[in-house]
Amino acid sequence: MQGIGLLGVAAAAAVFILTSFIKVLREYERGVIFTLGRVGRRASGPGLIFLIPLIQVMRKIDMRTIVHDVPSQDVISRDNVSVKVNAVIYFRVIDAVRAVVQVENYIMATSQLAQTTLRSVLGKHDLDEMLQARDKLNKDIQEILDTQTEAWGIKISNVEIKHVDVAESMIRAIARQAEAERERRSKIIIAEGEQQSAAKLAEAAQILATQEGAMQLRYLNSLQVIASDKSNTIVFPFSIDDLAAKFRGQAR
Repeated sequence: MQGIGLLGVAAAAAVFILTSFIKVLREYERGVIFTLGRVGRRASGPGLIFLIPLIQVMRKIDMRTIVHDVPSQDVISRDNVSVKVNAVIYFRVIDAVRAVVQVENYIMATSQLAQTTLRSVLGKHDLDEMLQARDKLNKDIQEILDTQTEAWGIKISNVEIKHVDVAESMIRAIARQAEAERERRSKIIIAEGEQQSAAKLAEAAQILATQEGAMQLRYLNSLQVIASDKSNTIVFPFSIDDLAAKFRGQAR
């Protein structure tokens, strides 16, 4: 019985050693191995990894793209409008050694940097730009984050602003502003139409003045248009002197 107990202890110790110092890394995983506290130049894996007992330890890193939701941030725009903005960032580890050695927690560090960068970049723009130029803002934030996280072995692949929440009072003010802008554009279009119409009328008047009989033809054409409707009554104006001369001619 004592021999069986010793065999059990030995088996348990063997299993513990195997599970502690033989590691299997998946295709998307890499292992950063420390040998007596010193790290190698490159990460190991994927596949089967053997560690030297009591000498080597390994830190496992996931190399897949991480989707991180940036918490809602209070931002004051350049035109002094207070809004709440949240975003989502897509990033992945491209250098496992730097992600372990250069920063304590690369996910937390990237998240905090994204929050401060989001406030800094959006604070330089007006509210209209936040609502209408999101593609440009996304690109600007991505470039800044990518530059600053490069030293950590992190690649920022994409940044998307999800929501820009504006206070209810500001929504009403924006609606009034949009209505005023539409009315202004409408008046400009009407004024431009009247200007073009006046220019064409002046051009037509010049043509009629230079052509003999053109005004008379235009007059007759207008009468024809009016006479097409049977409900209209046409009155032809005559000079009193012309009418008196006509009657005197008939009396003779």
